[in-house]
Amino acid sequence: MEAETPAKKDPFAALRIRDFSFFMLARFFLTLGVQVQSVVVSIQVYQLTGSYMKMGLIGLSEAIPFIGISLIAGHIVDRVRRRRIMTISLGFLLIASTGLLIVTMIPGFLRSDNIWPLYGIIFCTGIARGFLGPSFAAYLAQLVPRSLLANASSWQSATWQTAFVTGAAGGGLLFGLTKDISITYAVSTALMGLSFVLLFFVSNKPLPAPEKREALIESLTAGFRFVFSNPVMLGAFSLDLFAVLFGGAVAMVPAFAKEVLDLGEWTETGIGLMRAAPAIGAILMGMLMIWWPPTRRAGRSLFIAVCGFGLCIVGFALSENFTLSFVLLLLSGAFDQVSVIIRTTILQLMTPDHMRGRVSAVNGIFIGSSNEIGEFESGLAARIMGLQASVVFGGCMTLLVVFSVFGFAKGLRKLNLDKHV
Repeated sequence: MEAETPAKKDPFAALRIRDFSFFMLARFFLTLGVQVQSVVVSIQVYQLTGSYMKMGLIGLSEAIPFIGISLIAGHIVDRVRRRRIMTISLGFLLIASTGLLIVTMIPGFLRSDNIWPLYGIIFCTGIARGFLGPSFAAYLAQLVPRSLLANASSWQSATWQTAFVTGAAGGGLLFGLTKDISITYAVSTALMGLSFVLLFFVSNKPLPAPEKREALIESLTAGFRFVFSNPVMLGAFSLDLFAVLFGGAVAMVPAFAKEVLDLGEWTETGIGLMRAAPAIGAILMGMLMIWWPPTRRAGRSLFIAVCGFGLCIVGFALSENFTLSFVLLLLSGAFDQVSVIIRTTILQLMTPDHMRGRVSAVNGIFIGSSNEIGEFESGLAARIMGLQASVVFGGCMTLLVVFSVFGFAKGLRKLNLDKHV
């Protein structure tokens, strides 16, 4: 009798589940709306003030409440039905987005000396997104079988990247065509409204039963204690954290376009292409990972990916050719996407159901805060060392982190995620 051959994996398996498909559509339109809004808020603040500092305060206005609320949000996500949290938070975000539209439409209300309402509304969106992050991450695992978590994570990452790029580009294009901030805000609000409606097509799953009763402080810190007691998860989070922290070459793209590549009249076009390159690479790699998920030798693939990312950053810093710089940034996004998918799959497979909200919140603090701090580090290093030397330094530090984690995280080196399904 012939041995049975293993069934071929279906790359669309997760999407064939109705709840997951509507869940992904809701996330897609939410990310699309948020990115359109993010672009137009920056344009609006710059038009009103002409200040780079005040533009930078937009991100800070959102990051502070996002990070500050994360642990509380994680605790609540593990105590209240997750779809309820998503709908309430998204409803709050929708109200805030409508608020941006209203204050913009009032003639003369927003002025160079009166832009605090924008910061106040963005602060509110940071609170809403602080709840949405862990609730979306925790609910995904309730929508698909455990055997499809890797496939679902790949689709989630590819969907987010696609919406991120499309929203950022679409927001700028829409404003460029209409020259009307109000219309752009109305479109972003409509996209969030569509996301809100789509959530009601996702089943309201019951909350996983807690393992034990915990005091509030114990529950709030449980996510951190779990991550730091799990060498595999801690190693994966650390790799991603420091890669983002030290490898922030994209933040320096405008300076490279003008000072290193000397693009002349093509400078603005070159900046746009180079800023888009990592996301394009991430989308392409994300689609490949759906067919060929990096789960069997996940640990080895993770180290190779972060190492490849660091080498691309060093190469970009030394390049004086636009085509080469574009390709290296594209590859950096592709390598980073491998890392993101593996880290997300580790998070989903190794986190107990009753702790998904709190562990996802810790992940949000690790990765979410490192983006803003990474941009600050890039600017500070460039001022101290010079532009190219600072980015070479960042890439080398990423490689150093890879070798350091490789030394102490033996479990991560040998990680095979197929065994955790």
